[in-house]
Amino acid sequence: MAKRRKEKDEDEDKPFKMPKFDEEAFLKRERRNIKATVVSFFFGILLALVCFGFWAAMGKHEFRWPLVLLVGLANATFLKYIYMRLNFDLTDFARKNWFGSYAVYFFTWLIVFIVLVNPPFYDDEAPFVEVAVLPGMQELGGTVEIVAKITDNGNVDTNSITLEIIDPDENSTTLSPTYENLVASFTFENTEDKLGEFSYTLTAKDTKGQTTIRTGSFSYDVEVIEVTSSRFDNITSGDDIKIEVEDGVSTENFRVYYTLNDGDEINVDRKYLGVKAEYETSPEFEGWVENSNYTMKLFVEVSHYFTNNPLEKYSNTVEGMTTYDFTTGNDNDIGDETPSMPWNWSKPAAEQAPVLLNYDHYKPNSETPIDNQVLLPYPHIVAAPGFETIIFLVSLIAVVTIFKYKKKNRSNQK
Repeated sequence: MAKRRKEKDEDEDKPFKMPKFDEEAFLKRERRNIKATVVSFFFGILLALVCFGFWAAMGKHEFRWPLVLLVGLANATFLKYIYMRLNFDLTDFARKNWFGSYAVYFFTWLIVFIVLVNPPFYDDEAPFVEVAVLPGMQELGGTVEIVAKITDNGNVDTNSITLEIIDPDENSTTLSPTYENLVASFTFENTEDKLGEFSYTLTAKDTKGQTTIRTGSFSYDVEVIEVTSSRFDNITSGDDIKIEVEDGVSTENFRVYYTLNDGDEINVDRKYLGVKAEYETSPEFEGWVENSNYTMKLFVEVSHYFTNNPLEKYSNTVEGMTTYDFTTGNDNDIGDETPSMPWNWSKPAAEQAPVLLNYDHYKPNSETPIDNQVLLPYPHIVAAPGFETIIFLVSLIAVVTIFKYKKKNRSNQK
C-alpha cells in the first residue's frame, strides 16, 4: 500500500511536458482545408451554371424545381473524387471537414442559382394580373369599371394592355386603359342600354412578349336595387323600409345607402348579418323629419383594394333607376337615431364613428379582429417571405460554424 502511494506521489511530482507541436503537419493540413473550401466554392458556382442551363431548357415543367434541386444535391458526391483527383491527403479528413465542404458547396450553389433564375438574368413568367369588376351587375345608365393590377418580374408592355368586351348581341368593343401605379383602369358605358350578360377578355404582355389573359363577365339589368316595403305614406319611426339588392353586384361585400331629396348619404344595415341581399332602415335615423315629403334614391357602392396597395381604393356605384316617394307622419322619434357608418381605415379605433354598420365589424383588440364574412373590402398587405435573407443567414451561420471548428481544432493541436 505504501509502495503504491509512493509511486503515485512520484507521478504527481513529475513536471508536465507539452506535446511536441508539428508545425509542418499543421500548416500542411490547414493549406489542404483552405484549398478544399475554395474548390467547394467554385464547384458550387459551376454546378449553379449547369443547373441554370437545365432550368432554362425544361421551360415551365411542373417538376422543374425538384429535379434541379436533386441534381444540385446529387452532384455533391463528386467533391470526394475532385479532392482525390487533385491529390488532397484525406487520411485525416474528419466528418466535420466533410460537413464544412458540403455546406460551402450547397449554399454557394443555392445562392448563385437563385440569383441566376431571377431578373435581370432570367424571366420566364408572364405578368401577374389581378382583376376587379365594379360592379358585377349594373343598372341601365350606369358604368362598369374594370380595374386590373398588372405586375411582372421584368417590365410590363403598357401598350399591349387591352380589354375586349362582347355584348349580348355578340358585338365586340375594344377599350384602352389608363395605366397608373401598376393598375390599368377601363370604363364601359353601355351607350346602347343593352340588357344581359357581357363577357370580357383582358390581355397583358411583358416586354419579352409573354402573355397573360383574364376573362370574365358582368351584366346589366333592371331593378338591381329596390325597395320592397308596402307602405310609403305617413310612415313613422317604427316602420321598417326593406331594401333588396341582387347578389351579382359583387362577389365581395358592398355598402348600401340612400339619399332623401338629394341630401346626405344614409347607410343601411343588413336585415340578416350573413345575407348580402337584404337590408333594412326606418325613419328613426337622422335625415328624416316628421310630417315631411321625401324622394328616396338608392345606391350601392362596390369597392376593391389590391394587395399591397393600401392607399388606393377603387370603387363604383350602382344607382337605382327607380325613385320612391315617402311621407312621414306625426312622430317625435323620427330622425333621433345616428345612422351607421363603415369602419374608417384611415383613423385609429378611438376615432371611429359611434355606430358602425352591422356588416363591417372590426375589433382591433380581439384575437380575431377581422371576420371576412361580414367585412367590407379593406386594405391588406402581404409581406414577402424573404427567402434570400433566410438563405443568407443560414449560410452565414454555416461559415461561422466552420471557422469555429477550425479554430478549436487548431487550439487543440498547439
